[in-house]
Amino acid sequence: MKKEKPGVTDKRPNIVFIIADDVSWNDIGAYGHPNIKTPNLNLLAREGMLFTEAYLTTSSCSPSRTSIISGLYPHNTDAEQLSWPLPENKRTFVQQLKDAGYWTGLAGKYHMGDAVRDDFDALLEMQWLDAPIGLDRRLKGDGSGCDEWISLLKGRPKDKPFFAWLASFDAHRPFYDDNSCPKVHSLSDVTLPPYVPATKLVKKDYSLYYDEISRMDDYIGKVVNELEAQGVSDNTLILFVADNGRAFPRDKTTLYDGGIKTPWIVKWPARIKAGSVNNNLISSIDIAPTFMKVAGIEPLNEFEGFDFSEMLTNSSKEIRDQIYAEDHFHDYEDYTRAVRTKTFKYVRNFYADLPDTPSADVNRGRSWQSMLEEYKKGTLTEAQLKCFKKPRDIEELFDIKTDPFELNNLASNPNNVLDLKEMRSRLKTTRTATKDFLPKERTPDDFSRETGLPTKYRIRPRPSKAMYLKAQDEGVILFNPDFVETSVK
Repeated sequence: MKKEKPGVTDKRPNIVFIIADDVSWNDIGAYGHPNIKTPNLNLLAREGMLFTEAYLTTSSCSPSRTSIISGLYPHNTDAEQLSWPLPENKRTFVQQLKDAGYWTGLAGKYHMGDAVRDDFDALLEMQWLDAPIGLDRRLKGDGSGCDEWISLLKGRPKDKPFFAWLASFDAHRPFYDDNSCPKVHSLSDVTLPPYVPATKLVKKDYSLYYDEISRMDDYIGKVVNELEAQGVSDNTLILFVADNGRAFPRDKTTLYDGGIKTPWIVKWPARIKAGSVNNNLISSIDIAPTFMKVAGIEPLNEFEGFDFSEMLTNSSKEIRDQIYAEDHFHDYEDYTRAVRTKTFKYVRNFYADLPDTPSADVNRGRSWQSMLEEYKKGTLTEAQLKCFKKPRDIEELFDIKTDPFELNNLASNPNNVLDLKEMRSRLKTTRTATKDFLPKERTPDDFSRETGLPTKYRIRPRPSKAMYLKAQDEGVILFNPDFVETSVK
């Protein structure tokens, strides 16, 4: 008989971590969206606990993931810029679970570097296909990145507790206007924040984004059903979050709530009262110590977050009075920091000379191209001009209670002098405590801030109108001919 490792028993909970790609918290039915179709996530919330004040340490794909797995703020991971790998010397909670006798597996999007691969006993990484036109690539399978989730759960060993990292590619761009994703939303289902114009192209982009969320939601239902079929649902903790907000202007890559506020739903029938709601602050940096704690393992000393396991049974339990978030290079250079309490958000733009340009995949999409058209016409509102503003405000202060879309900067308001002073102090204290630093040099942009095309290539020959229309039909805006740069230096 094989000898078990110390501390490994059948009583320890299984852990299923589901992470969406580029999905904002308020684009889930459970959070009050009136039209989006997310029945399985809604059910997950009804059977578990829904967190209303959950945040990410950054609004960029790979830095968010490496921060979660290492339990460190992005600036301490040495992987703070997009697509930088987590170094070998950084320990992860997954490796700790594996060492303690958990079987560990990942299926779907990976994006954390080669050093982390060995932390997983099984790694079913999504596979790419090159797109014939443009820079955006298609995935093998249905494009969701969820194809192997059930295979991973079915293939796990049944004699030990397990940890499964299930990573969707939905709802990452590009949004294809073809049959690759079921079309279940119309333009009339779309609700827009005030910082994007209500053009037909913007609404179209949003409706396709909704469709991808619904496709992911269907896979989440399959995961729940599989756990029930295996008879392990009661003692399995499921946590659903996103890596950052929706890939639209003023959301992804920003430190506004559209970028860093995340859906956060936990189901654990053995411990959590169904239908619970938690209104206290929580951060993605708290995931690593919590997963280790519920597994009966002491969190690593270097972890910078807090164990939130007590919050799962006590909705009044508070573990923090603020969250800290950061923005680094993501396609374009930037360096921004933010502190958020339940009442105020303070944003410090260290590179205020640079505009708040959306990520390059956003720039190649319908919404940005439509906004550029409206910008040329002079029809954008002040809120919609935020991405074009240059220079930006060095400091921004928002009263979240009265201004949830963060449109009214109170930093120069004489009535908020004390609030500004307090939030400045919070930021300074956190930067000092976490050894945050300002880089000595800036990183050059990888893409044009108008077209989303690479800056390191000469764009020749100029695509024909037919090629442009073909790309548009496929859901890939190659670029708008009015804004093409035939030579980008």
